[in-house]
Amino acid sequence: MKFVEEVVVDEFLPTFRSMLAEALRERGLTQSEVAELLGISQSAVSKYVHGEVERNDRLLSDRRLRELVERLAEGLASGEMSPVQALVEAEVFVRRLERGDLLAQLHEAEMPGLAEYGDDRFAIHDPESTVRAAEQVLASLRRGVRILENTDEFPDLVPAVGSNLVECLPEAEGIEDVAAVPGRILDLEGTTAIPGDPEFGVSEHVASVLLAARAGGSDARAALNVRYEADIVETLTDAGYTAVEFDAEADLTEAVADALADSPDADVLYQTGGFGVEPIVYVLGADGPTAARAVRKL
Repeated sequence: MKFVEEVVVDEFLPTFRSMLAEALRERGLTQSEVAELLGISQSAVSKYVHGEVERNDRLLSDRRLRELVERLAEGLASGEMSPVQALVEAEVFVRRLERGDLLAQLHEAEMPGLAEYGDDRFAIHDPESTVRAAEQVLASLRRGVRILENTDEFPDLVPAVGSNLVECLPEAEGIEDVAAVPGRILDLEGTTAIPGDPEFGVSEHVASVLLAARAGGSDARAALNVRYEADIVETLTDAGYTAVEFDAEADLTEAVADALADSPDADVLYQTGGFGVEPIVYVLGADGPTAARAVRKL
C-alpha cells in the first residue's frame, strides 16, 4: 500500500527542489542563499545542483512544472515573492496534480487497484471522495453478506432466481454505482453460497429495484430480495416494516414510484408475480447490514 503523499515525497520533491535550486543558481544566488530560501541544507543544494539526486523524467518534462519553477525562481531571486508565497503556490500545484493529473497517474502506477474508480478516483484527500465512499460501500456489503451467511434460515428464503444484497453510492445514478455480490446468492443444499466478494456494476435486477425506489422518493441505500409469500410480508409488517406492492408487469420505475406515492418511507416492496415473473419481496435498508438483519425476523 502506497499513499499519494509518498509519491510526492519520493518523486515530486527531489525533482521540484533540484529544478528550483538550479534556476536560483542560474540567477546568481549562492548555495547558501538558495539553502536559506528553500529551507534545506547547503549540502542538499549542492547535491541538487550537481545532479546527485534522482529525478522523475515525467515531472522534468512537464511544461506546467517548468513554468512554475521559473516563476518561483524569478520571484524569489528578485525578492518580489516570499518563501511562504512560493510554498503556497507549490502546494496548490501539488494538489492539482494529485486530483486525476500527473501525480495521480504516478500513484496509479504504484497502486493499480485505484484504476477501477474512474476519472475522479484520486481525489482521496476529500472525505466525500468516490474512492472513500466506494470502499465504505464494499465494506458495508461484506458485513451484510456475513450476516446472511450466519443466518441458518436464509437459504429457505432464497427465490428460484437467486438472491442478491446490493448497496449504492450516496449519489447513485446507474447500476455501475451499485455494488452487489457477483452472480447471485444461492441456496446450495441448505447453505448460503456466495460466489465472490462484492463489486460495483454486477447486479442488474435488484440494483434496478433499489434505484427505482430511490427515484420514487425512498432514501434507502441497500436492498435484499427474498422469495415471496404472504406470510413473509405479514411477518415483516408485524415486525414494524411498511410494505407496499408494485405491479411486476409494468415499467419498473413507474410501478415502484406508484407504489411509494402514498408511502415513501416504505421499507418493503413486493410483487406477486406475472407472466414469466417470479413473485419477490425486496427489503430496503439504510445499508447492507440493515437489510440483511431484517431477514432474521422471518
